[in-house]
Amino acid sequence: MPSPTHRAQRRTDALSRERIVEAAVELLDTAGESGLTFRVLTERLATGAGAIYWHVANKGELLAAATDAVVAAALAPGGSQASPQEEIRAVALGLFDAIDDHPWLATQLSAQFSRSPWGAVTPRIFERIGRQVSALDVPQETWFTATSALVHYILGAAAQNAANAVSARELDPSVDRAGFLDAAATAWEELDPDDYPFTRAVAAQMRVHDDREQFLGGVDLVLTGIITR
Repeated sequence: MPSPTHRAQRRTDALSRERIVEAAVELLDTAGESGLTFRVLTERLATGAGAIYWHVANKGELLAAATDAVVAAALAPGGSQASPQEEIRAVALGLFDAIDDHPWLATQLSAQFSRSPWGAVTPRIFERIGRQVSALDVPQETWFTATSALVHYILGAAAQNAANAVSARELDPSVDRAGFLDAAATAWEELDPDDYPFTRAVAAQMRVHDDREQFLGGVDLVLTGIITR
């Protein structure tokens, strides 16, 4: 029979802040922000609300902690030595995939950047990308602007990609990505050639493009501009 000390330790482990945040991420992934309530969380963790409030003061703090946990995992450094450009591409893809896997993350990242840039998330992302920007031998007076441009592109493009995927599923769950892109490209090709010559010209490229390759192409364009300048 477990001793009282052992039982208390098991309760402490089960109700650690990390376990609460993990459960919150699971709820956000399945039910979205509106589905994350302390009532549902207490049911999932089989505990009382007081035990959760001991670790997390309110829903805002819980959302911030969940966001930081997902971002920290996405930005976990690899073991190999890479050039600054390769490191930035790896960081960008990590964030791209995290936002794609967690549909709620884009909104929370936007909120963290605009409402609490002094919180954990904004410095974490800015530091990871900014160190590589500084290693590109660009003038120090351009570091903030260059890093901001990269961060805004990475988060904006990744968020748009995730939103496109969600919208496509909501419009017609039976249509896969290829079918959705084909329908969109066909519609572009049927536009008036006098009013939309460019859009018609790139319709075929849109039909067959790879989201991750297109995303990295944008990262490379920003990097080229930073280095050239």
